[in-house]
Amino acid sequence: MKILNSSALSAFGGINFVLNYLEDNQFGSLLSQKLPTLKRQSTYSWSDIFYSLLSIYLCGGDCIEDLQTHLKYHFYNNPFVKIPSPDTVLKRMSELSETSHFCKTARGKVEHEYNTNPILEELNIAILKKLGIFETKELVLDYDNTIIFNEKNDSKMTYKRNYGYQPGVCTLNEEQILYIENRNGNSDAKSFQSDTLKRLFSLLENSHVRRIEHFRADAASYQYEVVKLLSKKVRYFYVGCRNSYVEKYFTKVSSWEIIKDASQGITEVGEAVITPFQKQAKDTGNTPVPYRLIVKRKTKQDGQTNIFTQDAYEYRAILTNNFDLSPVEVAQFYNHRGNMEKQFDILKNDFGWDRMPFSSLQKNTVFLYLTAICRNLYRKIITYFSERVETLKATDRVKKFLFRFIVLPAKWITRSRQKQLRLYGKTNFSP
Repeated sequence: MKILNSSALSAFGGINFVLNYLEDNQFGSLLSQKLPTLKRQSTYSWSDIFYSLLSIYLCGGDCIEDLQTHLKYHFYNNPFVKIPSPDTVLKRMSELSETSHFCKTARGKVEHEYNTNPILEELNIAILKKLGIFETKELVLDYDNTIIFNEKNDSKMTYKRNYGYQPGVCTLNEEQILYIENRNGNSDAKSFQSDTLKRLFSLLENSHVRRIEHFRADAASYQYEVVKLLSKKVRYFYVGCRNSYVEKYFTKVSSWEIIKDASQGITEVGEAVITPFQKQAKDTGNTPVPYRLIVKRKTKQDGQTNIFTQDAYEYRAILTNNFDLSPVEVAQFYNHRGNMEKQFDILKNDFGWDRMPFSSLQKNTVFLYLTAICRNLYRKIITYFSERVETLKATDRVKKFLFRFIVLPAKWITRSRQKQLRLYGKTNFSP
């Protein structure tokens, strides 16, 4: 076998079309506007840093070090991005970190640590506005916490009995990451959640985002302060309930409607009007407010009778202020918040959340935000290219996009004093 060596040839020629698309839409200039001003002698711009980070995941990498060990050779002479060293990327990201905050509950002894990043929050909102996400007919927010297991120097024990962080994440319209508040592992989802949501809604108001139509959350949000806040900030909210708090109301449901779900089987749905948090409302000088309790039940597999309800059903309940939708419509709408788990899976497996580069919570908050922005942009990228390339679909994960579009031998050449991209293969995409 005879081998002929050639000059720098990139295996990831498709990434050039992605970077060209981002530059045509001026995302690079937006980064320069929203991030701190760099010194004139800086070799690398913010777009170089961000495009390098994005390229890691779109080209099949999984950590910052892949820039040096695997990717730098493939970006030789690239007109869209200058690839910095991993140390440079990490240094720039460190400069964006903010000091963490510590607090304790009124009766608790556990010290809770949380970290926010106003600069990246504003950058993310600006990018979402440029993507046109806020122009949709209705805005739907979902809030949840996820555990990122790790053994960083400052990580604490989670309720899963392993060390890690437990960031609170809010998604917009089930697809875009809107807000991140990094928390240490010992901070449960319920503690200080009203403060977290206050910061979220304050960010939206300061960014002139119109009123949110729908907000969904799990049982950790079933708190008086949270429900009172949501009643003021959103049009409709849907909050899961712990059975121990609301099972006394299950017997008030007089009629049940049967629905069939492929994943959950046969489920019955009913409703009752209740007035929760009466003591908390009176203690704070407020009038208790009635809400709808949407109750779902299905037959227990073991057939055992519940001592409180005197029947053999498994119950789930949703508290809402929406009196317009039917009980079945509310239940089905609330079930869509299960897409949060899909987003966490994408962030952890496709965009590096399971491989955070820093040893401190505040620096890793920067990494979580920047990779979440990469995920938000990828949603727009895959939608754009799937409309122009037959082999792509708008629902494709990064791995399919890599194999079907990014992996394309190419080389930048100079002809007539202009740089041109020479492809070594066929592509059915023309920019």
